[in-house]
Amino acid sequence: MAITLNHTIVPARDKEASARFFAQIFGLKYEGPMSHFAPVRVNGELTMDFDNAESFERHHYAFHVSDEEFDAIFKRVQEAGISWGSDPWSRENRQLNTRKGGRGVYFCDPNGHVLELLTRA
Repeated sequence: MAITLNHTIVPARDKEASARFFAQIFGLKYEGPMSHFAPVRVNGELTMDFDNAESFERHHYAFHVSDEEFDAIFKRVQEAGISWGSDPWSRENRQLNTRKGGRGVYFCDPNGHVLELLTRA
């Protein structure tokens, strides 16, 4: 059996607002809280479980996406007026990276977590 990530807990100042933001930007559904968490199903294997926290370290979440998914998500990032850039240290230079012949971009969610899209793993 291959090891797959099933879920991860994402600390947030407001778990439901964060889940709604993530779902909207990524074109996913947020169906409301479940138990203690505000989960967003990313695919058949992975759920991002948002949870309230008063203080937390910022995390980096990278998502391998198709070219079509990249275009759709990136368009929503731009329409939302979110700063973006070519690497984790240049998240506001408004440039894409072209690593491995693909495209990549970095931006932050409202909690300061760095979200990365890449078309070539």
